[in-house]
Amino acid sequence: MMDYKEIIKRIKPEMEKVISFLEKEAAGIRTGRATPSLVEDIIVECFDQKFPLKQLAAISSPGPKEIVVQPWDKSYVESIEKALSRSMLGVSPIVDKEIIRISLPLMSDEYRKNLLRLLSEKQEEARKTIRHWREEAWNDIQEGFKKGEIREDDKFRAKDGLQDLIDEYNEKIEGIGERKKREIES
Repeated sequence: MMDYKEIIKRIKPEMEKVISFLEKEAAGIRTGRATPSLVEDIIVECFDQKFPLKQLAAISSPGPKEIVVQPWDKSYVESIEKALSRSMLGVSPIVDKEIIRISLPLMSDEYRKNLLRLLSEKQEEARKTIRHWREEAWNDIQEGFKKGEIREDDKFRAKDGLQDLIDEYNEKIEGIGERKKREIES
């Protein structure tokens, strides 16, 4: 006999990956507060190679509206400054000797609405992926039932267990969205 709990347990790590990915994506959405996560994954072209900014510099946030980027090597300054200027943050980095300062402007209502829309899209992508894994697990359970490896009463228990798992992960998606929404609106 096949254990339906194993099928459900098998998709749980995949759902955790969805949550981790959504948290990372949400962290990259600009809010009213300056955090290193806003810029650390911006790709910088340096010496004909591409690097995430966090590999080329120390990044800090000394104030609520300021990010300071301190390149490991002064030869990176120009490349980093260009990458920051081209980023979707809508900021103008200021080079101060070997340090790059970024002052975040106040967000307009229009910009906030766009960020909320972007957040909503990312949440929906996460929900779709969760639904995909539910579908995959349910198909495996159905297949096990057809082959006689899963009993009928276990099939219904599996359906309930699967739904409980989906509800748990959808709540996590909502929680991430609500926290980020509060940050954007504050």
